[in-house]
Amino acid sequence: MCNLYSITTNQAAIISLFRVVNRYVGNLPPMPGVFPDYPAPVIRNTDAGTELATMRWGMPPPPRTGGVPRDPSRSFK
Repeated sequence: MCNLYSITTNQAAIISLFRVVNRYVGNLPPMPGVFPDYPAPVIRNTDAGTELATMRWGMPPPPRTGGVPRDPSRSFK
């Protein structure tokens, strides 16, 4: 499930498809695999309009609760 996304189109096609106003990605090479924790182009809405930016791709980590991490399978006696 980590490698379900790829970017095979060019930057001009992305800009015209999503009507991007600002772009902050520089040269965008084809990416045959977009992996978690690696930068990838993202289209987002801002007050100035739609922009294309590079951001870290993936799900955020779970919240930290503090204390010692526990293995639930070992908590039973």
